[in-house]
Amino acid sequence: MFDTNTLIILISTAIIIILSAMLLTKMQNNKQLQNEVGELKQSLESIDEQAKIIVRTDMELNRIQEELDRKISGLYALQKLSHTISTTMDESLIFKKLSPEYLIELGFEKTFISLWDNKKNEFILKFSLGYTQEESDLISAHINANKERCLSLIATDKTLSSLSALNNFINKNTLYNIFKASYFVFSPILLPQQNSRGLLFAGTEKTETVITEGDEELVKILATQLGQALENARLFEKTWSAQQELEKKVAERTQELSAALEEVKKASQRKTDFVSSVSHELRTPLTSIKGYAAILLTGKLGDLPPQAKERLEKINRHSDELGHIVNDLLDISRIESGKMTMNLGKHNLKDIVNKVDDLLSGQLKEKKINFSLSIDPDASSVLVDPEQIGRVFINLIGNAMKFTPAGGKISVYGRKLEDKMVQVDISDTGCGIPLEDQEAIFEEFFRVENAINQEVKGTGLGLALVKRIIKAHQGKIWVKSMVGSGSTFSFTIQQG
Repeated sequence: MFDTNTLIILISTAIIIILSAMLLTKMQNNKQLQNEVGELKQSLESIDEQAKIIVRTDMELNRIQEELDRKISGLYALQKLSHTISTTMDESLIFKKLSPEYLIELGFEKTFISLWDNKKNEFILKFSLGYTQEESDLISAHINANKERCLSLIATDKTLSSLSALNNFINKNTLYNIFKASYFVFSPILLPQQNSRGLLFAGTEKTETVITEGDEELVKILATQLGQALENARLFEKTWSAQQELEKKVAERTQELSAALEEVKKASQRKTDFVSSVSHELRTPLTSIKGYAAILLTGKLGDLPPQAKERLEKINRHSDELGHIVNDLLDISRIESGKMTMNLGKHNLKDIVNKVDDLLSGQLKEKKINFSLSIDPDASSVLVDPEQIGRVFINLIGNAMKFTPAGGKISVYGRKLEDKMVQVDISDTGCGIPLEDQEAIFEEFFRVENAINQEVKGTGLGLALVKRIIKAHQGKIWVKSMVGSGSTFSFTIQQG
């Protein structure tokens, strides 16, 4: 058996071993706890850093959101300003329509606009916001004192601001003392077609405001819109003035033409009255001459020698011709003055032409001219004065006979038109009429210069009378002709 000491030693050794094992375990646990504490500390530091990043990001996002909101507000205000100034054509109203509310929404509570006056050789204040009259006068004086530098800036067409490398254009003292601003944007106003220019200043006293490139762009766009609006207004004013001047000249010319037309009407009336009077006066002696010639030709006053009788026959014949001229002149003047009334009624067009054919048949046979008549059935009834329309056919067919050679042809054709009118065409195979004379042949006393007219007698009144008779029937007359290919005279009358 073990003695007591040995047992004690064994027990002590066992206790030491157990305690050592416990200590080792505790040391291991402490080390593990320290490692866990270190890892936890690192995690906390990482979380702290991430929290700081989140806070900074949130602040940046808020700043960006605020900047974006300001930009959107500025763009909205710019759109409103642009629309307002672009809808007026009055230069003086453009600046009155620059709403302070929208200008402030651009981010600038101070605005100053000056335009260069070429005649006065200086900048003229057109608009100011956020300044008293005294402050505006001070700014104008400063700009004109430095007008060469301002004009040079405008010539570069560059926008200048607190961000610009060219900010030595204006120093801080001037900015504070004269323009009353901490930050600013200068932008040129150009009117290329008007050879004009100006300056737009936008500024703010708020030291916390940050001028960005976006602010520069907004002010530049506004300056461009102003330039365009001013140019449009000046062009409109110029165009309007030119139109007013043109209208004035047109009115004056119209008045002159009206006065001239009135004079022409008076002259025409005097001519008509004169022709009528002279024609009436000619009738009395003409009747006497013809009467005495007829008495002498009858031999009641004694027998006449052959030579005297021949001359009296010429007097009688020429008296008849002169009588026709007088009658034509009287008829023309009566129609022009409205004293000749047309006895309109429904008549057969073919019957009217046949009567004229019977009257002229001897001359047609003598000249060996073939005459043909063709009237469409639906054009046979016309609303006319048969006597006057008969004179129209006598004149037109008679003229055709004069200028159509033997063996030629004269045709009369009638047809209905769509507007309840009847068109009559009288065609011949004569010498034709030059184009330059086709309008004038309906004028009184006009005769075409050709060899046939040298031989054929005429007064130049027949076609003038025809035109007036057709006009009195609410119709119109015209001619189509070619030299050497004959002529076609056409006129319209109302359907019966």
